[in-house]
Amino acid sequence: MTEKAEARLNLSKATVLLLQNNQSELDILGQVFIGFGVKAIRKCLSLTEAEACIKQGILFDLIIVDCDMAGGAGFDFVTRLRRMEDNDNRLTPIMLVSGHTAPSSITRARDCGANFVVAKPITPRTMFDRVMWLARETRQFVVTDTYCGPDRRHKTFGPPAGTKGRRRDDVSAKLGKAGGPDMSQSDIDALLNPKRAVL
Repeated sequence: MTEKAEARLNLSKATVLLLQNNQSELDILGQVFIGFGVKAIRKCLSLTEAEACIKQGILFDLIIVDCDMAGGAGFDFVTRLRRMEDNDNRLTPIMLVSGHTAPSSITRARDCGANFVVAKPITPRTMFDRVMWLARETRQFVVTDTYCGPDRRHKTFGPPAGTKGRRRDDVSAKLGKAGGPDMSQSDIDALLNPKRAVL
């Protein structure tokens, strides 16, 4: 997307929930979103506050969660939220922020149902890029016995080689037999190098 198109993103009517366990980080994150034009920001320093906001019936457009909370509480919050069948916020895009982006943390974030992970220290440009990425998100929301959240596949290359697809829209890698005669070389050349018809 061009810079001009990005500048047209209007977040003035968006409602954002920020869950951080550090007041200064919460204030910085709040200022970043105020800079984006967001007017409705709910700041929470604890899981209890965040869960109360979710249960009040406020519909959020974006939820930002600190996943560095003690005992993995941020990940657990996301998992619980995704499993709340009677709450529309279960479908809300969730971004995790973390000071430690080890592969195990990224895997845990993916498996709890988060849409994206951003490494600390955050910058306004990085956050804006991630918000734009979430705005263009086209992944389907998946609900199974063991997972609830956006489809974990960012690219749709189909099932891994040598395995059968598990989803309805997975296409088999096997090709069928030809349904007619092969094309001649002149027919192929005509397709690749079309020439203007002489009338």
